[in-house]
Amino acid sequence: MRYTVDDLLTLMAVLRDPDQGCPWDIRQDWDSIVPHTLEEAYEVADAIERRAYDELPGELGDLLFQVVYYARFGEEEGRFDFADVVHALTAKMLRRHPHVFPDGTLESRRPPGADPDGVEQRHVKQNWEALKAREREQRARAPASALDDVPRALPALSRAAKLGKRAAGAGFDFDDVRGVMDKVHEELAEVEEALTRDDGERAGEKVGDLLFAVTQLARRLKADPEQALRATSARFEARFRYVEQRLGEGEQRLHRAPAEELERCWQAAKRLESLKR
Repeated sequence: MRYTVDDLLTLMAVLRDPDQGCPWDIRQDWDSIVPHTLEEAYEVADAIERRAYDELPGELGDLLFQVVYYARFGEEEGRFDFADVVHALTAKMLRRHPHVFPDGTLESRRPPGADPDGVEQRHVKQNWEALKAREREQRARAPASALDDVPRALPALSRAAKLGKRAAGAGFDFDDVRGVMDKVHEELAEVEEALTRDDGERAGEKVGDLLFAVTQLARRLKADPEQALRATSARFEARFRYVEQRLGEGEQRLHRAPAEELERCWQAAKRLESLKR
């Protein structure tokens, strides 16, 4: 027997039933589930990065379960239900893909024989951003900001990149990559200046400015800063574990090793990494 989405919705309704449900699930609310949602999204990303495709159905299921949770909260409070979630998503995607669904319906299609490459990706992205901006304006009760609805719960790097992208779309951006590089150097110089004055608090603040500038550099280079840092962290972890293995067991072994030996091991780890590519 293969379960369906309807079975999943029924399961959630039973879990949340005040008389027959699970005590833990009954206690949950909008706010208590948010940390689990973020964790499940990261676990999906981790499985993809590790190419652990056999784990993905389970991880994606865990993420879908979060959506079902919120839909159940909405239904219990008379706000919306899962069907409303599906409808809103489908309607939005139809609006944002007029080059695929010209009449804005699932039944409409691009004319037969039309060249799918004829629609330039640049134009698709421009239309997408314009449609999103129009939707934000329609939702806003006050004059809309280009930065409206950038989620505060996003990871800091992702949110910084999104803020920069929104601002750039409104015409507030550097002229070119060199301008961003100059800004990075400027922020780094301000960190050094604060350290020279032995002003640790100011230096910490300027490190934030430096990180924001580097994030905008990644954006201009079309590199996702979150993914770039995750990849670098993974490389650092692999190299560090190699150094540990080369130096033998025990944390104290690492502390006792001279700097020259640590550097030799580190460079050996990098060479090994390059050979595996």
